Amino acid sequence: MNGSFRIGRIFGIPILIHFTFLLIIPLFAWIIGSQIETTADLIREIYSVPIDVSLITTGYIPYILGIVISLGLFAGVLVHELAHSVVARQSGIKINSITLLIFGGVASMEEGLPDPVVELPMALIGPITSLFVGLVCSGFVYLIDSMVSDAPLAGVLIFIFGYLGILNVILFIFNLLPAFPMDGGRVLRAGLAKRMPLHRATRIAADIGKGFAVVFAIIGIVFFNPLLLLIAFFIYIGASQETVAVKYSVLLQDVRVGSVMSSPVITVAPTLPVTKVIETMFATKHLGFPVVDRDVLVGIVTVADVQKMSPIDRDAMQVRDVMTRNIIAVSPDTPVTDVLRLMSAKDIGRIPVVDKDRIVGIVTRSDILKVVELKEI
Repeated sequence: MNGSFRIGRIFGIPILIHFTFLLIIPLFAWIIGSQIETTADLIREIYSVPIDVSLITTGYIPYILGIVISLGLFAGVLVHELAHSVVARQSGIKINSITLLIFGGVASMEEGLPDPVVELPMALIGPITSLFVGLVCSGFVYLIDSMVSDAPLAGVLIFIFGYLGILNVILFIFNLLPAFPMDGGRVLRAGLAKRMPLHRATRIAADIGKGFAVVFAIIGIVFFNPLLLLIAFFIYIGASQETVAVKYSVLLQDVRVGSVMSSPVITVAPTLPVTKVIETMFATKHLGFPVVDRDVLVGIVTVADVQKMSPIDRDAMQVRDVMTRNIIAVSPDTPVTDVLRLMSAKDIGRIPVVDKDRIVGIVTRSDILKVVELKEI
């Protein structure tokens, strides 16, 4: 995911932090710190334990506690996503990474058509893990109260674990709402997919998810809650994208690159002047060409490569000076669904097709979209 950086690995899974995560922590810290007395009363009422607020309301301590609780919440979100990932990996699904961002966490997985038998336990384990974390934190509240209730820091610890206990239970309940693509929505789709085609189950679950998104957005506007508006936005967009992705996967399930690619393909030599490449682009309306030297694919040149150079420099340059040398190529037998995932992951619009080290065609997003349109007829 663009805008993310890696902080480590857990169980061999790269853990990333999106820049929005760094924005939400201070906001959460301020919200928690500014409401500390009200929250302390709530924790006291829910857990029926005394809390000495004299220390937690002193100076900057409320905002320090806000940071600690915010980090603790996202640690719980990370455990939630790890639970998803471990169950998915046990089912043979490759996990690329887990990213923490403004509205929670996202596990990036390489999966084909969702299997309801696999999706149901994978979706349920996340909320169950959040409930478990919430119960453990709540247990610490009573443990601290029974063992060190008179200690100066007892009120601080009870506040932290009590708050995290409440937040993780809320996370459990919130994630079980049937708002696709949240966990509850995926549970709903898995149940529906046992009785109807997957694409229809996805469309129904996505429509329900969009309905929840509209409700969240209205509540967010009425109560001026920017976070709820963001959640509504991501649910709506996520539901739409998932519907399209499943539709493509269903329609392209048995389609191979060989039947989609454009062939014969226009190629250019590495010594061709860049100005000539631009002329060829205008003449053919193609935005990229494979670069071939003595029948060997050595690179690919696109309009983006050309645009990186100033118009003055282009006059003196050849294709080899601007082309992309790290070639991503596929064979004619590659499933088109794999190509789509590759294009999305690498943010590229065309991929050369190679058979026995010789280029035999090229496949573009436009080629694939045309097939989808024909399959929908």
